[in-house]
Amino acid sequence: MKTSALNKQVGDSPFTADAAESFTMPARFYTDDSIYDAEKEAIFYQNWWYAGHVSQLAEAGQYLTATIHEQNVFIIRDKNNELHAHYNVCQHRGHELLSGQGRTNLIVCPYHAWSYNADGSLQAARNSQNVAGFNKCDFALKSVGVEVFCGMVFVNLDPDAVPLKEQAADLEKEIRDICPSVDDLVFAQRDPYHVPCNWKVMVDNFLECYHCHTAHKDFVDLVDMPSYRSKTGAIYSSHVSMGIPDANNKAFKLEDTSDLEFGYAAWFLWPNLTIWAYPGEPNLSILQMIPDGTDHTIEYQDWFLPSETPSPQLKQAMDYQKDVLQPEDVGLCESVQRGLMSKGYNQGRFMVDGNKSELSEHAVHHFQKLVVDALGGME
Repeated sequence: MKTSALNKQVGDSPFTADAAESFTMPARFYTDDSIYDAEKEAIFYQNWWYAGHVSQLAEAGQYLTATIHEQNVFIIRDKNNELHAHYNVCQHRGHELLSGQGRTNLIVCPYHAWSYNADGSLQAARNSQNVAGFNKCDFALKSVGVEVFCGMVFVNLDPDAVPLKEQAADLEKEIRDICPSVDDLVFAQRDPYHVPCNWKVMVDNFLECYHCHTAHKDFVDLVDMPSYRSKTGAIYSSHVSMGIPDANNKAFKLEDTSDLEFGYAAWFLWPNLTIWAYPGEPNLSILQMIPDGTDHTIEYQDWFLPSETPSPQLKQAMDYQKDVLQPEDVGLCESVQRGLMSKGYNQGRFMVDGNKSELSEHAVHHFQKLVVDALGGME
């Protein structure tokens, strides 16, 4: 049943399909617990969720776990090099089977030692041979969808989900054009962040550079802002500057810019994933916004590099992201969340210019419309 908070209320200005005319989503979309609860089923249980990287599942028996709100799953590679994903719960009494990441030849429940194969079939249940009518085939693990996309591993709880490669084929091409060696990268580092704001505040912030000149002085010295453009697709948007940066910019030094073919590239993939590529040596990083309550978000930034140990130049880029750019954005998002609680604010207006310049917020509107549509619209 649709929550009443989603309906248009007195004082709301129109949220429309035309970004140039639309007001933003009302503040309650970021503060109302009933909307947060509705997002679980309508958004996160029906879309592709980033879980890790294929380099973390390179060998038979290697596994990763991922949690989508209350739903815990794991992904494991079998002896035939196939990936399988299952709900991370024993079919006997509901105990979780695996934690974190690791490697195992057999999935054994820590509670009563029921054991499972990588394909989810029940291998053994102690004393079951003495239980009348017990059939191991009735107790296989419940599977979920799994897909590899540009080296990243995704899961989907919706059994009828359209494959990600079909939904985001153009995105895959864009990533491979910018980073042709994407399949050869390996997981190098994870940087966690805990931010007291709604997950959508952080996505909104990523999707526009209207704030970059005022809030990210080093970033605009790195990126050629006149060539920075945002483009929206069905379930993604791209944010790319093709201008070649100055080797001695304030963000991090570039050893050689003569062979660079782009200046900065980033993408948003619905519902809560951002993908980054900095200039220089091949690299890709993932920044995932994980809802953890109406007013709290857990972020993970995973780095994929040519080797597990970053070069000095890549280490500079990673340190800049962790020590400068992220704290700047975190501070902005914390302040926005506080402001969204104010009785003095409900909606703003998207700044969308005719040229869709580097200052335009049309990609923010694109994301917010995906949210509103997934929740059933505002009536």
